[in-house]
Amino acid sequence: MWVLPLVGYAGVFFGFGFLTLAIASGLYYLSELVEEHTIFAKKLLSRLIYAIIAIQIFLAVVDRFPISLSLLSIGSHAIYAGNLRHFPSVRLADPIFLLSCVLVILNHFFWFRHFSTPPAISPSRSRTANRYDYTDIPSFTEIASFFGICVWLVPFAMFVSLSAGENILPSMGSEYATGDSGRSSGATNKLGVNGSQSRRGGAKGLVKAAIDGTFQWVGELAEGLGLWRGDKRRF
Repeated sequence: MWVLPLVGYAGVFFGFGFLTLAIASGLYYLSELVEEHTIFAKKLLSRLIYAIIAIQIFLAVVDRFPISLSLLSIGSHAIYAGNLRHFPSVRLADPIFLLSCVLVILNHFFWFRHFSTPPAISPSRSRTANRYDYTDIPSFTEIASFFGICVWLVPFAMFVSLSAGENILPSMGSEYATGDSGRSSGATNKLGVNGSQSRRGGAKGLVKAAIDGTFQWVGELAEGLGLWRGDKRRF
């Protein structure tokens, strides 16, 4: 068979493309919601961090999770909470933001290594016991749920919610992200006449900026390759 495998490859390609567009559309919509409801989003993220810290404590006490890894996760979420000081503004060079990015990778690595290591077998049962006979080995669903809720949820939610400094128009409080308080205050007086314009157009989420930049780059690349004509060319 020659044609059917090609059809299968084409189906996988288009399916992956549609899935990517669906995820990008969902993230774009979530970013729009955060821009419209920043106060509610900040409260939701704060309570989410507290809830995950409580879950980590219960896992360490009840299920005997490693104390060192649990403390790492609790400390990481405390660092994540530091990004909410000027929510939704963030400076990409802020030490707390950079430390948060490093902690996300460390949490994923150490927890993945923990769950991939087989459980220790007592010497009295080492000859007859089989590791697959243990009932306390977490299933794939439990491990995936733990990673999704306790490791990735808060960083992913912050990535959707936070706005980079270069994507923020001058408004109240934007001097933290832009690093320019003088021009920010002057421009606020000009834009402050229309309050809705300064609030709704003031910030642009990291996800929204990334998606817009990706689509713009793809469009300019297609124009440069001659796939369609446009007013702007990258090359």
